[in-house]
Amino acid sequence: MSTTLDPSLAEWVKSTYSNGDGGDCVEWAPKIAASGVVPVRDSKVPAGPVLFVNADGWAAFVHALNDEGFPIA
Repeated sequence: MSTTLDPSLAEWVKSTYSNGDGGDCVEWAPKIAASGVVPVRDSKVPAGPVLFVNADGWAAFVHALNDEGFPIA
């Protein structure tokens, strides 16, 4: 059984805070995230590198941003 995660097969979701004019945008792949690993990438460079983050670490990151007053979706 392969444990390789292929980000090219992912269904990417763009941050709801993306301004739509090419500004700073983050995308993540929730279906892959269900495996315990959250793939994250820069939506301006979809063929670029993907950062794979442990799901618990990603949740802590999002929680910390919210606690510091940075609203995110």
